[in-house]
Amino acid sequence: QVQLVESGGGLVQAGGSLRLSCAASGRSFNTYAMGWFRQAPGKEREFVAGISWSGGTTLYADSVKGRFTISRDNAKNTVTLQMNSLKPEDTAVYYCAATYGSSWFVGAMEYWGQGTQVTVSS
Repeated sequence: QVQLVESGGGLVQAGGSLRLSCAASGRSFNTYAMGWFRQAPGKEREFVAGISWSGGTTLYADSVKGRFTISRDNAKNTVTLQMNSLKPEDTAVYYCAATYGSSWFVGAMEYWGQGTQVTVSS
């Protein structure tokens, strides 16, 4: 069992930056691949970024590539999403998620955090 708690959301102007953190508790954090997803009002939850258990492999949605960076610290049981050059269309609730597998579909994730709101004003 893994518990995930996100933090770092807030309100920012377009072009600004935010740093989201996800603190994990429970067993074997370093055996899970970790991902960030987001869900805007009226839309389905979508993949944003993912990182392998070792941190050696990362993957990004095309919409955030070059602007967002995912990283993890297995010694501290944390995963971070650095978001730069934010756009109003990045406004959503951002969720941290964990999986034993290597697929980044919403249905493949085994554990979810409660989410943190990110709002980007124009």
